[in-house]
Amino acid sequence: MVKDSKKTNWQTKKIDDACNVAYGTRVVNKRDGGSIYPVYGGGGATFFMDEYNREDCMVVARFAMSEKCTRFVSGKFFLNDSGLTVLPKSNKEISQEFLDYQLISLNDYIYSLARGSAQKNLDLPAFRKLEISYPESLPEQHRIVKILDEVFADTAKAKENAGKNLQNAKELFESYLQSVFANPGKDWEKKRLGEAYDVRDGTHDSPKYQKEGYALITSKNLKRDELDYQKIKYISEKDYKKINERSKVHKGDILFAMIGTIGNPVVIKNEPDFAIKNVALFKIPKEQNSYFLKYFLDSKFVIDKMMSEAKGTTQKFVGLGYLRDFIIQLPKLDEQKSIVAKLDALSAETRKLETIYQQKLADLEELKKSVLKRAFNGDL
Repeated sequence: MVKDSKKTNWQTKKIDDACNVAYGTRVVNKRDGGSIYPVYGGGGATFFMDEYNREDCMVVARFAMSEKCTRFVSGKFFLNDSGLTVLPKSNKEISQEFLDYQLISLNDYIYSLARGSAQKNLDLPAFRKLEISYPESLPEQHRIVKILDEVFADTAKAKENAGKNLQNAKELFESYLQSVFANPGKDWEKKRLGEAYDVRDGTHDSPKYQKEGYALITSKNLKRDELDYQKIKYISEKDYKKINERSKVHKGDILFAMIGTIGNPVVIKNEPDFAIKNVALFKIPKEQNSYFLKYFLDSKFVIDKMMSEAKGTTQKFVGLGYLRDFIIQLPKLDEQKSIVAKLDALSAETRKLETIYQQKLADLEELKKSVLKRAFNGDL
């Protein structure tokens, strides 16, 4: 680590020389679990215990590292062996709060010290040799910490406000969506889904998977209005044709997850070249609107009702017969289209706010990184 000429009256030392590195303790839920204090490792809380070994401190991930490998945990908690903490050997030399901010600023570099492919673990000898810099004056450290506290508090408040705006937009959309289906018109016709639509499902068999071929869509591939091909599995042309004899998907059809996370309806926008497994298939007749059904299946009261009536213990599911018997109230096609247009407009506005929110989060993170860099370059 190159010394910066701007940083006069600063010291630079290796972590091992200036600090004590304390590892967490290995515990397992079955033997050690309780109900009072959360157990942390390198990530979020995993279970609870009735004793704690840390309080209000910065945790560095040791095993199974993610890109965010440093985090401050407030309150009393138990640190397991997947994490470690770093404390100054002398509080008269280094402020703990100053050290914590420096560890946050070094997050990306610490992550670069990870080794392994399937699971990234911290290279501890390299971590111990990592250099940290700090003003020789404790009052100067405290001054920098005060500035960083204010910046982090301001960004947290800005993040909270942006989150509230997004939540308000989502609640407005959900409220209107709920009102549409909770207050049907007098001329709306009550029908079972199986009467209004051709309701089928995909194969229940387990075809042999291969490295390439035809995609097999399952409930895991249905993600918020679209298909997710990231963890797709492939089958042979023979199995593809066999499955599609009973459940061929066409443009305009709707896929719906029946197992696990029930819901996530997706309207197929283009002629597909995949087969389906353990997902419901709604084929839409000309007198109905695909997106009206999609919004109905996506509404909270429908999903809540299905989840409460679903079968299964470890994994919830709804059967094909259940879906065919599920009641829907349908207006004429023109009114369906009018309702869909209003919902589309509200949905677009919500997505716009969500994009703004995500950009706001990214900007705030960049601001924090920028201020941290200035702080430890001696520019504050």
